[in-house]
Amino acid sequence: MEKRFPIPPFTMETALQKVKAAEDAWNTKDPERVSMAYTIDTEWRNRTDFINGREEVKAFLKRKWEKELDYRLKKELWGFRENRMAVRFEYEWHDAAGQWYRSYGNEMWEFDENGYMQKRFASINDLAINEEDRKLR
Repeated sequence: MEKRFPIPPFTMETALQKVKAAEDAWNTKDPERVSMAYTIDTEWRNRTDFINGREEVKAFLKRKWEKELDYRLKKELWGFRENRMAVRFEYEWHDAAGQWYRSYGNEMWEFDENGYMQKRFASINDLAINEEDRKLR
């Protein structure tokens, strides 16, 4: 398998690079591109969804961005050790009716030796906001 740099064990510099790469990829809203950062047999928990494998990730992301319109994400590294990271994030989006939301959450990531994410566990909460209260554009 090809390496996906940076690879573990992470330093502060490479951990920040990995977080920025994830943020940039997710902001494309391209399920195919985003899914390529994960192992073929990746394991996710996203809210109450349990997702297994890259193909399920692609299907999940497609549904997500059909619902979460004008999605914009910001990620922040909280900590790292060897092949694991803790990340906080917030993103804004609106539904088909025009209601805006800011979603807050934390993720725990685990990478394989080639730099692909093999586990992603996310806890997320949504807050309804007014469009004029948006922070992420």
